[in-house]
Amino acid sequence: MQTSPGLTPVEKSTEAMIRLCPIDELVSGRARRFDVGDHGITVVRIGDQVYAIGDRCPHQNVSLSEGEVYAEDAEIECVRHGSTFSLVTGEALSLPATKPTPVYRVEVIDGDVHVAVGP
Repeated sequence: MQTSPGLTPVEKSTEAMIRLCPIDELVSGRARRFDVGDHGITVVRIGDQVYAIGDRCPHQNVSLSEGEVYAEDAEIECVRHGSTFSLVTGEALSLPATKPTPVYRVEVIDGDVHVAVGP
């Protein structure tokens, strides 16, 4: 589990943009977990695109950041039972999971990855 030191909020509408890390610290095709307040967030970089979804599989509360990333489909697989989730929509794409996981807005600002966390 990775917790980003020195989280820095950047104001934007009603959401706080939280700095996670420099984009260069994210390995393309791999997932990394961040804790932002009460939110566990899985962040995945695929090439120049960065995705952020809730870290917990809604089926059995397992960390999605430990799962395999399918870069060509922008999906991540839960290590426990193999459910896959869209990194774009959070939708559960295969059983046994049937509920989606939250999706967080991501922006790269001056080379740093920021995630939007609502109130």
